[in-house]
Amino acid sequence: WIAYTRADEGSEHSCIWMWKAGGEKAGEKTRVTNPMFDAGSIAFDRKGDYFYYRASNKFASPRYSDIDGAFIYAGSQQLMMVALREDVKSPMALRSDEEDLKKDAAPKKPGEKKDGEKKDGEKKDGDKKEPEKKDDAEKKAEAEKTSDGEKKPDAPKKDAPKKDLKIDLDGFEHRATVLPVSGGEFGRVAVSDDGKVIYVRRGSRGDDDKSSIKIFDPKAFGAGDKKDEETVLEGAGEFDISASGKKLITRVAGKFKILDAAAGGGKAQDVSTAGMKMEVDPRPEWKQIFADAWREQRDYFYVENMHGVDWPAMRTHYGAMIDDCASREDVQYVIGELISELNIGHAYVQGAGDIGDQGATVPVGMLGCDFALEGGAYKITNIVEGAPWDADARGPLAGAVDAAGKPAKIKPGTFLLAVNGTPIDVKQDPWGAFVGLAEKPTTITINDKPSMEGAKEVLVKPTGNETGLRYRAWIERNRAYVEQKSAGAVGYIHVPDTGVNGQNELFRQFYGQKGKQALIIDERWNGGGQIPNRFIELLSRPATNAWALRDSQDWIWPRDSHQGPKCMLINGLAGSGGDMFPWLFKHNKVGKVLGERTWGGLVGISGNPEFIDGGTMTVPKFGFYKLDGTWGVEGHGVDPDIAVLDDPGLMMDGNGPDGPHAMVVGGKGGGDPQLDAAIKLMVDEVKEHGFVKPTRPTSPQRKGMGIPEKDR
Repeated sequence: WIAYTRADEGSEHSCIWMWKAGGEKAGEKTRVTNPMFDAGSIAFDRKGDYFYYRASNKFASPRYSDIDGAFIYAGSQQLMMVALREDVKSPMALRSDEEDLKKDAAPKKPGEKKDGEKKDGEKKDGDKKEPEKKDDAEKKAEAEKTSDGEKKPDAPKKDAPKKDLKIDLDGFEHRATVLPVSGGEFGRVAVSDDGKVIYVRRGSRGDDDKSSIKIFDPKAFGAGDKKDEETVLEGAGEFDISASGKKLITRVAGKFKILDAAAGGGKAQDVSTAGMKMEVDPRPEWKQIFADAWREQRDYFYVENMHGVDWPAMRTHYGAMIDDCASREDVQYVIGELISELNIGHAYVQGAGDIGDQGATVPVGMLGCDFALEGGAYKITNIVEGAPWDADARGPLAGAVDAAGKPAKIKPGTFLLAVNGTPIDVKQDPWGAFVGLAEKPTTITINDKPSMEGAKEVLVKPTGNETGLRYRAWIERNRAYVEQKSAGAVGYIHVPDTGVNGQNELFRQFYGQKGKQALIIDERWNGGGQIPNRFIELLSRPATNAWALRDSQDWIWPRDSHQGPKCMLINGLAGSGGDMFPWLFKHNKVGKVLGERTWGGLVGISGNPEFIDGGTMTVPKFGFYKLDGTWGVEGHGVDPDIAVLDDPGLMMDGNGPDGPHAMVVGGKGGGDPQLDAAIKLMVDEVKEHGFVKPTRPTSPQRKGMGIPEKDR
């Protein structure tokens, strides 16, 4: 028998199937679990009596959001055990707690013996073997040892004739019982040589680093030993089991370990890979890599016609170039040219595998500020930071302290003169003085003039990356500009991608501004990620009713929603999920879309095998088409409802040298014609189509309800 899982076409839940490999009815396949719940992580026991799997069938403890009324079901999986035949008794079956007392179970008197029982030293009838002497036992033990002192293995037993294993397929799922271990998220499941269930218990979503290998003994539990699951190894998220079922191999922090398939794992043995080297002839390997790249596109590409490209001819055409490649980088280039013939987004040559030593990098410290060369010294012209409420957007200068440990209060206009006592060479960029100082306490010398006279030293901790700091500051400049231009009526939210980062930004910025009369959703430069249907769900929740409260303002329901006009800003550097976001925004009629047509990449990727040397390439696997049966977005993008050119000249100079958008280093320049158009649209829509809260009705009069009017 072979067990396997396959996704159900309707629910897309994974179902368990059994395929009979031999014997009577060989080749027959049967689905043994219903698609009502997702199932997987399958394992037979070693005797052919039981079968184990995990099912996503626990709906008991939803987790509610701290921010809104949303909830999720995490840890919904349970481990299941199935007796493979009706006549196999489940070790988890109910047992009586009554003891069977025998009539002759009375205690013996000292020295008394029962029939057939022998006293110490007394030989029983039929005993032919004399008790072993101590010397003989020691000689026997020595003879059973190998030359290195280990016990010799037992002589191999003759294989018993194999029987045709019977599985009662009817009623399979009905015989399934839940193992008495807590629910959660499970990975690999296996069975040890002594019938214990071994499995990976993963951390809840967001706690992936808390995985561990666990073990549970169903038979011991059923026999009355109510021991819970035990730990084999903490911190391990995968394992494989030996053919004997006695040993496991796992990988923790990049290192392999071999351990016992038992609680505690025994004495784990580290597997050293330090001496593992191999000789590679790169040219034959390059040919294999090229062939695999061609095959992966052929086998996984989302449509079989390969966009009309003669794919076999492409193998011949580009494959001829591999003989002329002089490096792995050349092979990367040829593969890139090959897959470019498909004319599609999301077809990328990524990691290059064995490309040699790329050289060490040295982190450079940054202060989160902009500089200008003035009077022969570098002057701090702008200190980058977010809004006052952005606790995660405080730059290194905000935490600077003087010699007494008090805040240094560095302001724009301050000159930076020396780093760790070494004067700054103005022939270099100012960051040249901070090479190797990222995340290290550093002394800087500052003054309010470009000379050492009267200068003072302060302690700072430079950051190694200013991206998040500058991004948060840019958002705040735009938000404040929109608020000022709209007299507080319009809110502003930027969504940088549709992955977890962009999701966090959308929800982070939304709830503090849901009370605004209108919202501008800026998704320009959106880097994509997941399909953002939940983003749209948040932005398009309609009002259903209001709730009256005596000592508070009335609630518009749902409370975690925004009622009022919305619009979205797009540009040509928003793609993938950044294409889907504005498409859904338009499809759901959330509001108008302004700007320039998006990138146009909606054939998605979901993983494919890597090359033999660790290099990677993506294969577009699933393509977008509309409900009317026509393809869309890929190769074209999403068109705006209102076209507004993001004119670089206006973006540099539109609002003067210190404008609110400041899109270039130093805070210079910074108009934004697209944002200005969105503000105007929202201000006009608030006037014409703004949300009007319903008026609370007059308090009801219910005196005497239920009493006939004549008796009131």
